Parts: sequence; structure tokens; C-alpha cells
Amino acid sequence: MPQNIVIIGAVALGPKAACRLKRLEPDSHVTMLDQTNLIAYGGCGIPYLISGDVSDPDQLQSTSFNMLRDEDFFKHAKDIDVMTNTRAVSIDRKKKTVSVQNVLNGNKKILPYDKLVIATGSKPRRLSVPGDDLHGIFTVSGLNEATAIKQEIAGGKVEKAVIIGAGAIGLEMAEALADLWGIETAVVEIMDQVLPGIISPNLARMVQHHMEENEISFCLKEKVERFEGENRVKTVITDKKTLNADLVIMAVGVVPNSVLAREADLEVSSAGAIRVNKELQTSAPNIYAGGDCIELNNLITGKPGYWPLGSLANRQGRVIGTNLAGGQAKFEGAVGSFVIKLFETSVASAGLSIETAAKEGFDAVSAFVVQFDRAHFYPEKDLLYMELVVENGTGRVLGIQGLGPKSEGVVARVSAVASILKYQPTTADISNLELPYSPPFSSAMDITNALGNTAENILAGKNRVIDAGQFADWWENRGDDDTFFLDCRGWGNAEPFVKKYPDHWKSIPQDELWKRLKEVPRDKKLVLICNTGVRSYEAQVTLDQEGIQDTYNIQGGVAAFKKWGLDL
Repeated sequence: MPQNIVIIGAVALGPKAACRLKRLEPDSHVTMLDQTNLIAYGGCGIPYLISGDVSDPDQLQSTSFNMLRDEDFFKHAKDIDVMTNTRAVSIDRKKKTVSVQNVLNGNKKILPYDKLVIATGSKPRRLSVPGDDLHGIFTVSGLNEATAIKQEIAGGKVEKAVIIGAGAIGLEMAEALADLWGIETAVVEIMDQVLPGIISPNLARMVQHHMEENEISFCLKEKVERFEGENRVKTVITDKKTLNADLVIMAVGVVPNSVLAREADLEVSSAGAIRVNKELQTSAPNIYAGGDCIELNNLITGKPGYWPLGSLANRQGRVIGTNLAGGQAKFEGAVGSFVIKLFETSVASAGLSIETAAKEGFDAVSAFVVQFDRAHFYPEKDLLYMELVVENGTGRVLGIQGLGPKSEGVVARVSAVASILKYQPTTADISNLELPYSPPFSSAMDITNALGNTAENILAGKNRVIDAGQFADWWENRGDDDTFFLDCRGWGNAEPFVKKYPDHWKSIPQDELWKRLKEVPRDKKLVLICNTGVRSYEAQVTLDQEGIQDTYNIQGGVAAFKKWGLDL
């Protein structure tokens, strides 16, 4: 039987749900409305529009076959009515109507519905500090604001910019400003690392170092106190310094846009997200919701989670469209898969970082491996830096993170593990994970398998490790006589360090260790070093056999602390 469907929100989830329903029930009538004049665009492409990688805003609103997704497109190609510049004012659940108002002329209208979809998305957080209303201060709230930012830059008004927030959007925007436009860019972050809650401090330091190499500066553990200027922002005042700025972009996160749902007495979480079941129904069975305005089940913790991602919104839209037509599709939740490009590096993660795992009550450890993305003998290859988070005792895998060149290498490995995280895999599953192999694409023992093997050895107490940060602390305090730095590489690699630090850096190649055990002190803490952590682990096994067990293998070796930015 034909239905009358109203969808509030027409950016990501709304169009997907509408189109899915019309394919299943062509006779049903669908009305989409959105409070802006732009619909059905790829919001995740905004940083690339500002950077110039995407030259025209229409490209973000076009199909893959270059048709502009506007009102006419949906009317004539999809038989869907669209009302732009139209805001939903209220929902009357008893009468099954939505009161709407045109934001340009104030005209009001009542829309009846059989079923309703709420796809109101999220709202960017704004810092509420003195001067926050000055010209030149933006959030990244949509395509119109992105276009305004680009116009400011292209108009020659911006020489210095400050990004507030070192999350994904903040870092992408910093790259966009610095890379193409050459704008002097600083990032202010209240936490002590970039991408907080997403990757570990070890990987975060590597990301930060890479961006600093591309002339972006960071102000970590700093709080913005006010903005100053007459009509336009000129300075950003933190609790530690003053930064000059012609442009400020607030990228301090988003909150669910759930006011309409709350006022309609739908169930909303304490964090402001609309609660839905696996069919994406709200507490009112004939009202569905999805996208950035809802909370989801975290498939790792089993607790509510929040992921404002376009990829999730599109998949949820298909589920809602199916269920509007009487189907029983389910959306079980998410593990939080993530990837961004930062200059020539890609950073990806899925599941929990080591810090997030601890906050969620897991007793967890992390294994860190540096390895080539292809066979070591293949002429074209790059190093990958990857971390696996596992639970002590059970060996359950809780998350995976990594960084590497801007290619398929990191995201392919993270995707492989992300796809099985909901099944609670263990280190043994990762060690034996079957992946396609050919020397131009991977190693016979892929870095993913090596992560599982390394995690098993750590859990068994066979591989006692420190990361680059701990190494840096110990190296800084190397004047203490109780620490001995043992280089397990060949003399060609070790020689510069031994000559520069003869009192602290000792060279015994791993393949000579059995013959030279008398040179190893038994009364000191030993830091074992090689290029990536493999030979130093072999040395640790050898020393264990000799009863020398106060040894610590630096995960990722010299490659890790160089990537980390530690210059010895």
C-alpha cells in the first residue's frame, strides 16, 4: 500500500533512505526537506574543496556521472519532492504531522506523514569565549561555510591561520591551508596529543612530527581564552601565548542535532543523541532516525557510542529505506573505523586505542610493529607503522591503528581487522589471518600477521617492550649508571651512535651475541635496539636463556624513534 513519507534532513542519510524506499515502493510519496539550499553533498570532501583538490563545490553535490543532485534531479530522476530552505519546527506525533517553515519568507506549512525519518545530523561545537563573534572565525558546518572560507583565502585576506582542535577535521583543515595556499598555520589542542581518543600517544607523536615537517606548528595542552580584534579576528589568546591570525577555524567536535526529537518526546541520551533500536526506529515505532543525530551500539564495548561519519549515515539510510518499505534490515552498531590523509601520509584506525581501552575498563596492552608494505626484496616499498591493542589474559583484539604512505597499505590492513572486530577475534586469529600475497603487494608474513605474533609474545612475557616515548625518557636520563643501551644491528648501522655516545651505546650484533655474552652487564637495565625491533627481540630471547632478563625491546626500533621525531 502506498505510503506518505517525510524525511527531515537531505544531506547524506536522507537521500539514501528516500531513494532506497522509492526503488522498493515506487508508488509511495516521499518528501525531503532541508533548512539550507544545498542538499545531497559529500560533507567529508569539504577539506579537499578548501585545499583546492576539489575545484568546484558542485563536484561534492554531483553524482559519479556528473548529474547535480538538486531539487530537479530528485524530482525528475527519483520522483522525490524536495523542499530546500525549509526548517522542521515541530513534530506532532498524535496527528502524525510535521510543522515546517520557509527560512527565507517565513511561510509555514503542515506536512502529514505515515512514517517519518529524522536525519538532522550534527551541529559543530563553538567555543564560548570573548570575541567568538568576530569576523574571520568559522566552524566547518556545511558546504556554504566551506565556500565562504575558501573565498576568504582566495581573496588574499589570510596569511596566518589558527585551527582550534587537533581531531580529524582540524588536521585535515590545517593541511588544506598550509599545503596549497602556503598559509602559516598553527593548531591549538587542549589535550596532550593530536587525534586524542583515536590513536595512541606513540602514533600521535609520529603524526605530529610529520605535520611539523610540513611547517604546521602545534600548541598542545593549551586552552583558548579569548579572541581579539576590532571587527575581524587578529589574535588568539591561549593560557600560554598569543597567536596572530587572519582566520580561525573551530574544529572542536560536533554534537547531535536532536532538539526536534527531544521536543517531540522521543527518547534521547544524556549526551544528546537520539536512541534507536537495531532497525533504527526511535522510541516511536513509525519514526526512524539515523546519521550524526543518533547513538549506536559500540560493537567492542557493548556500550552506546557516537560516530558522526558519512559512511555510516549512507549505510544506515539504506537500512531505513528498506524498513520503511516493510523490511527487517538491521544496523547492529559500529567499531569506529577511521582514515585520513595528511600530506603524503595516511592514518587509520578501528576499534579502541590503548588509552580508550583502559578508560573502558579493559586490562590491555599494545603491540607495535614496523615493517615493509611489500616483500623486502621488491624494489618499490615503504615502511608501515602499526599497532594492535589486545586484552590481557584473553588475547582478545580490541583495536588496530597505523600510519604509512598515502596508498592502500595502511587502510587495507586496518580494514581487514575492522571487518572481524565484532566477532571478538584473538591474537591467534590475527596471526593466522589469511590475506592475499604477492611480492608487489605484501610480504609472505604480512605486517598484520606480525602484529598478532608480536602481541602473543608480549602477552606471554617473552617480548618485554617499551615504546619510543619511554625510550626517549630513558635516553634523556642516560646519565644514570643503571641503564645500558645495546645496539643489536651490524656495525655499519651502530657505528655512528657508538662513536657519538661511547659511554652509553654498545654494539653487539645479534648474530654475535652468543660469542660476546661476557660483554653484556648483568647488573644493569638493558635497552635492546635494532632497526625495527626484530633482531632486538631475538637478542632478548638469547639473553633470557642466559638468565639476563632485565631487558627491554624498543618496539619499532630506530625506525620508530626517527618517525617519532627523536634525533640522536
